Amino acid sequence: MNRRRITPVAAALLALSLAGCNPQAADTGDSKPSEAEGSSAASPAPSGAAGGPAEGALSLADAIAKIPAGTEKRDGYERDSFNHWVDEDDDGCETRAEVLLEEATTKPQQGDRCVLTGGVWMSYYDGAEITEARKLDIDHMIPLAEAWDSGAFGWSADRREAFANDLGAERSLVAVTAKTNRSKSDRDPASWLPPAEATHCQYAADWTATKLRWGLNADDKERAALVKLADSCADTTVNYEVAP
Repeated sequence: MNRRRITPVAAALLALSLAGCNPQAADTGDSKPSEAEGSSAASPAPSGAAGGPAEGALSLADAIAKIPAGTEKRDGYERDSFNHWVDEDDDGCETRAEVLLEEATTKPQQGDRCVLTGGVWMSYYDGAEITEARKLDIDHMIPLAEAWDSGAFGWSADRREAFANDLGAERSLVAVTAKTNRSKSDRDPASWLPPAEATHCQYAADWTATKLRWGLNADDKERAALVKLADSCADTTVNYEVAP
């Protein structure tokens, strides 16, 4: 697993950096079919942040320009096409629990069969502090249906499973309150952004990094929304590694 646990101090620093963004408000487009992304997750560390480019980092605008162009294709999509929440390392903990254990600001206790009790998490999309895992969903930064539309329809079953359980990147899976996850559904930034406006620059960076990591394309409306965000996020940078 290649995820970095976000400590209380790191969470505070992240909040300060996000406050430096001046993002646009979300548009209200038509909702796509609902896609709630499961339960129990945690908030990992950022892929992009304010403060100027680091070595090897791209500006948000430059990173957006690298996303392949394409049109969406929903034909044939089924959520079960992505085998998600697996126990990849056979340690008794599925993906959701692995994220909880790694990303809690106060770590939960682990019982038999990876039953977790206690713990504290920060909900990324609305900044809420959560003390009950059942109130958290794991959100795929790029929803499964959006991934399918953007190129995953041509992937093998194994690659779709790897995408749906991506613990090798810090922002592929994020912890959010269930209500914000279900509000997002499977919408892209053209029709949905997190309710906490201070996170919009970070969200655009995380979305862009995940698209680049998995070689997924963006349609014209999605790209225009990202470019509009980048205009107000000049200091936001993007780091990513291409998925194996």
